[in-house]
Amino acid sequence: MYDNLGKRLGAEFVGTAFLLATVVGSGIMAEALADGNVAIALLGNTIPTGAILVVLITMLGPISGAHFNPAVTLVFAVKRDISGGDAVAYILAQVLGGLVGVWAAHIMFDLELFQFSQKVRTGPAQWFAEGVATFGLVFTILATLRARENAVAMSVGLYITAAYWFTASTSFANPAVTIARGFSDSFAGIRPQDVLPFVSAQLVAGLIALWFCNWLLVNRQSDASMQQ
Repeated sequence: MYDNLGKRLGAEFVGTAFLLATVVGSGIMAEALADGNVAIALLGNTIPTGAILVVLITMLGPISGAHFNPAVTLVFAVKRDISGGDAVAYILAQVLGGLVGVWAAHIMFDLELFQFSQKVRTGPAQWFAEGVATFGLVFTILATLRARENAVAMSVGLYITAAYWFTASTSFANPAVTIARGFSDSFAGIRPQDVLPFVSAQLVAGLIALWFCNWLLVNRQSDASMQQ
């Protein structure tokens, strides 16, 4: 990562903005072209999202670490890979970038700029799904960093592509994404009143994934012998 905090924040802001522009924009386009077929619309939303994640992580990872996700930033702050102050700044940049990305999608598709979603996404099954989605995302990141660091971008893109379909919530797995999608009454939206339970499930699941990875991936005996 770069030492310059301003450049890192710029990368997090722009990366999250492009992620949300893709999520919301592809959802608008997919719904318009799917002629009422929700499965086709979801597929049209899924593929661009997975693809843009590969691109964004590949090009911005060396600058900021390519978090684009407060849950991921929280995990790396707990790991002490990023300071608490920098983590707060990252999260602010991510949330603001997400909102700008949503508004950019609205402008591109000639929609009202400021909206509140009416799409209901609530209930224990949805909250549990967000926990599963975020646990899997953090697990993917941490395990792939240890196994093959240069494969993180592809692994995350493929994981999110899969999780769109195997989770009941379609895998938001990201508090900044969740907050931003509350401001788009489109295919990808979520009612603002449904945002907090999603975000809570995401943050808790991210920390559980960190604990699990610390247990699973750290071989203290082996690591100690390698240091001798």
